[in-house]
Amino acid sequence: MRITGLETFPVPPRWLFLKVSTDEGVAGWGEPVVEGRAHTVAAAVEELSELLVGRDPLAIEDHWQVMTKGGFYRGGPVLSSAVAGIDQALWDIAGKTRGVPVHRLLGGPVRERVRVYQWIGGDEPSDVAEAAAEQVEAGFTAVKMNGSGRMRHIDTPAELDAVVDRVAAVREILGDERDVAVDFHGRCSTAMSRRVLPRLEPLSPMFVEEPVLPENTAKVRDVVTSTSVPIALGERLFSRWDFRDVLGSGIAVAQPDLSHAGGISEVRRIAAMAEAHDVTLAPHCPLGPLALAASLQVAFATPNFLIQEQSRGIHYNVGSDLLDYLVDPSPFRFDGGEVAAPPGPGLGVEIDESKVREAAENGHRWRSPVWRHPDGAFAEW
Repeated sequence: MRITGLETFPVPPRWLFLKVSTDEGVAGWGEPVVEGRAHTVAAAVEELSELLVGRDPLAIEDHWQVMTKGGFYRGGPVLSSAVAGIDQALWDIAGKTRGVPVHRLLGGPVRERVRVYQWIGGDEPSDVAEAAAEQVEAGFTAVKMNGSGRMRHIDTPAELDAVVDRVAAVREILGDERDVAVDFHGRCSTAMSRRVLPRLEPLSPMFVEEPVLPENTAKVRDVVTSTSVPIALGERLFSRWDFRDVLGSGIAVAQPDLSHAGGISEVRRIAAMAEAHDVTLAPHCPLGPLALAASLQVAFATPNFLIQEQSRGIHYNVGSDLLDYLVDPSPFRFDGGEVAAPPGPGLGVEIDESKVREAAENGHRWRSPVWRHPDGAFAEW
């Protein structure tokens, strides 16, 4: 079997799908994308295709090594995301060729069901109590919310109170039998994180995510030692080398993204490194069905897995949602806030290629919002 071509499809709301074709008719699908830079990643995929066409798709590890190291300049979100989507598609082909789900090729399942959480509140969180109540009614046992909107480097006591009040309102709805995770989204400085985290301790968040920006990971230990709240991060780290020092800083949860951090191959290695540091895995995934499918395959085969993010109904999904490009949405049926292992081969989902091709004709130009403070200065989104 030989790879005959790689084709990318920018589809709404903000995703990029990839089809890898072979001369035996077995095709694999993946999701290589940087949110807001889909066309840039598509160009990287096209360049990497020169290393793959005519080669055996089952030589996954060799392809990963060559794609990540063969160009001399390495790493970064664009290249790592291009590799990630290709890697997902190659694992999809491997599973389909052998007639088994990918997690069977990763050592087999270590659990029967995977817990997932639901997003509430939007980028600038509002009506979070009502949204949490809706998700409780829908059967979810965990939600995640942004803690704040834009935040100044040193903000006011009123803004601190507002963060705590939002989380408290959600905790009141959830009770003690469900979980709330709080995303700081890199909007807090180290100083602000150290101020607000101790005040969240009585509310027992499952974790607080990205309390510092990725360029400030040297400060993570300062944050960890200031609080008993479990700290999570990693959506903007792209390899095991990026995670190497962070895992020893005392974080509780590693959050690599299967569409950014080198795909299934690399996230498996990151998970193993995390386990050696008593760190659990909660893959970042506010993206499409292929990214989620890849994440779930890793989750079912990873002992130190915690919980899975998923994007159904997320505030970014305008015009298209998680299930829209699937022939059969049943692999993503969330019963009681959990999902069973997809029984199908490969990634376990079947893409409706005709819908994908139709949607890609118009594509999308989604961009990350650019925020500013009241004085006109740039604000972290």
